Amino acid sequence: MSFRMPAEWAAHEGCLMAWPTRPELWGEVLDEVKQEYAQVARAIAEFEPVTMVAPPGHGDEARTLCGDQGVTVVELPMDDSWFRDSAPLFILDEHGRRAGVDFRFNAWGGKHQPWDSDDRVSALLLDHLGVPAVRSEMILEGGAITVDGEGTLITTEQCLLHPNRNPSMSREEIEDELKAQLGVTKIIWLPYGGLLDTETDGHVDGVCAFAAPGKVVVHLPEDPTHPDYVRMRANRTVLEHSTDAQGRPFEITEIPQAAFVEVDGQHVEVSYLNYYIANGGIVVPVADHPEDEGALAVLAAAYPDRKVVGVRARAIAYGGGGVHCITQQIPAGRPTA
Repeated sequence: MSFRMPAEWAAHEGCLMAWPTRPELWGEVLDEVKQEYAQVARAIAEFEPVTMVAPPGHGDEARTLCGDQGVTVVELPMDDSWFRDSAPLFILDEHGRRAGVDFRFNAWGGKHQPWDSDDRVSALLLDHLGVPAVRSEMILEGGAITVDGEGTLITTEQCLLHPNRNPSMSREEIEDELKAQLGVTKIIWLPYGGLLDTETDGHVDGVCAFAAPGKVVVHLPEDPTHPDYVRMRANRTVLEHSTDAQGRPFEITEIPQAAFVEVDGQHVEVSYLNYYIANGGIVVPVADHPEDEGALAVLAAAYPDRKVVGVRARAIAYGGGGVHCITQQIPAGRPTA
């Protein structure tokens, strides 16, 4: 039976999110980030159903802040709240039957303790959803990859080859596992994720995303003093000289805007590229910053058939991510018999 991971713009049954936990990560912004997670959930619920997973005992709080219009709260044990990385990656066979790949998770190279519940939550979610699980022993976070659903996967060397993930696996072995589990046939390695992205070691979802077959959106800051000014141009050069699995050159849309803000005394960047593609919409992190309007306009042009919605995500950025990082799409389909 042949499975593949569909592109994020394919039809969704819904979206998975996880309620903020780990108070030592959020500190003084914990209440603020809960409000932001709830705003993201409500924005996505305008386009598709949201399942918000809360730690046992925190379901009522999540229900109160998220409301009941399209957001369903369930309680499951978990350590952290970044479901792009700890939730399963869904795959479909040629008949649209659905399964979920349960990759190993080690808290981005052991950066946070404990992580054992997050390593198990993927299997619990698949059981809750009635979706068969496919277990992989490779450590992989969903934010480390972007796929076009037609055989192409883009990732970063900075993250996937980092020795804190799969030190016993060669680059070729990592490629083989990605191809076997996600149904891709071509992998494009960008050299860099974000320099400031020390939390994930440079996930691709902060620097590049597929927008359509043969079309990518890339972060390309226009300010020469930006820490990724040179690095993102190196990524663009790789894409310029690459083709996808179908032999197509890439049409490249650039997001030149960058938004740096102060949150609880820290200088953080809100990544406009870290957005969620919903059924008929794009939910984009914004920063109450002058660059917001320009970035939203770029994405509206890149996704002309979808409504672009900006949601404040300053506290989410403080924790190390964006809207894409806290969500995981469930593609439309049916469970494998």
